[in-house]
Amino acid sequence: MASGTRAERVESRERNEKWKNPPFKIDMSICINCDTCLRHCPTQFGAIFNHGIDVIILPELCSGCEKCLPPVCPVDCIVPDPDWNPSPDDWWQHPFGPEDPYD
Repeated sequence: MASGTRAERVESRERNEKWKNPPFKIDMSICINCDTCLRHCPTQFGAIFNHGIDVIILPELCSGCEKCLPPVCPVDCIVPDPDWNPSPDDWWQHPFGPEDPYD
């Protein structure tokens, strides 16, 4: 089971099973890359990253806390992802990487 700390969730690549809300995903066809969501994601979750030209949410790190939703997101491009899939391997380069904004 993934534990409560961000570091433990990054290590296990598992979402905390106690979280009741689904994780979110970003609809890049709507997103304007303003990074406001990234700046509002609480550091204990630290789930939102710039990945090339896209902005991504690692569902294993997203608690579904809604801190990134409007009015924070000006274009309402963040939606619940109840049927989420595990993050691709290359997404895991971001947590604790050289450009981790939550470190």
